[in-house]
This record gives sequence, structure tokens and C-alpha cells, in this order.
Amino acid sequence: MSPFIAELTGTALIMIFGSGVVANVVLDKTKGNDSGWIVITFGWAVGVFTGVEVSAPYSGAHLNPAITLAFALVGKIEPNLILTYISAQLIGAMTGSFLVWIAYRKHFEATSDTRAIKAIFCTEPNIRSYADNMMTEIIGTFVLTFACLYMAKPEVGLGAISALPVALVVLGLGLSLGGPTGYAINPARDLGPRIIHSLLPLRHKGGNDWSYAWVPVAGPIAGGLLAGGIYMLIK
Repeated sequence: MSPFIAELTGTALIMIFGSGVVANVVLDKTKGNDSGWIVITFGWAVGVFTGVEVSAPYSGAHLNPAITLAFALVGKIEPNLILTYISAQLIGAMTGSFLVWIAYRKHFEATSDTRAIKAIFCTEPNIRSYADNMMTEIIGTFVLTFACLYMAKPEVGLGAISALPVALVVLGLGLSLGGPTGYAINPARDLGPRIIHSLLPLRHKGGNDWSYAWVPVAGPIAGGLLAGGIYMLIK
């Protein structure tokens, strides 16, 4: 499996689990309707576990542009791989969220809450304050990236470890820092599905909130690069 296919597949798996669990919780007439935040955070964590487990031997399982940029900054991957990894991650996130729409298509039709529908694809703060929302994303992604940098060996990236530690970090971040913004902590995870939301023929589709879309892109990138910079300073 090529690194491009590995990153695409791993990110798609994350979105199938992650967007899928949100759909199960927020859409009407599902088995898991209104089952809560704990269910959502565990679903995302299992998605990360599965995506890393599948892709790690072939790409190092970055599955996140913020981590790819941080790994490039500290010299754990060659700079010429950045575009390959990030494009695969974005396409994978779009693919996974599209498949969730197919799986839950009748439940999308049965749900009229446009905000709930959008939440399946992308994040939104409960209290909108761009500076504060940005800081939340920076802190969350810093923690994730910093942990991954210490978990990974230079020659194979995240493939040096079991997928479980990364999944546990994501679970902990969702439980601890997920409240303000929904913890995007991954530009591809938010931007790709947001694009899919804008394109799908949803019966009850609200706006795509493009005015906020830059936050879950810029915040995680800043957090990842900050983690890489501090890692180099204290290494």
C-alpha cells in the first residue's frame, strides 16, 4: 500500500467512525439517538485506533495535516511528502463523511434540525469567540502532536507503537477539551467534510458556516507547528 492510499484509507476510517457516531447520536430515529457526549468521544477514539492500526505500517499514520507539518518540521518525514500526505488526508476525510451520509441517508431525511445535521460533518463552537475558539484548537492540537512526537520513532513514524496510545490521547482530549469547539484538532477532519456538507443534496441543509471554517484549520496547524518547535527546543 502506498503512503497516499494509506493516509486516505486511515483518514476515511476515522471519519466513518467519528461522523458515524455523531450521526447515530444526533439524527432522529436511530438506535443511538441522544446517547450523549461520552458515546461520541469513544466513537472518535475507536476511529483513530482503527485508522492508525491500518495505515501505520505504510505511512506512519499521520492522518492529520497538523501532525504531518510538525513531523516535517522536526525532520521525521521528507518535505516532499507533505503535499502527498495532506491531499490524501483531505480526500479521505471527504470520502468517509460521504459514506456516513449513505449509511444514514433515511435518517438525514427524517431529521429537520439543520445544526445537528451540520455537526455530523464539521465543528462549531457553543460560544462563538474566534480568539478563544482558536486558542482551544491550538491547545488541543499541541497536546495531540506533542504526544505523537514522543510516541513515534523517526524511521517509521507512528507505526513504531500500538495504535491504542494515540486513540487514548484523542479520547482524553475529547473528554477534557472538547466542550468549547467540538475538538476538531485536525484541519482535514473539519474542512473535507464541511465541503461534502456543502455539496450533498440534503433535504434539511442549513449554512456551511464558512465564516468559522478557518478556525479548525488555522488553530490545529498552529498547535502542531508549536508542538514541533518546542519538541526541537527540549529534545
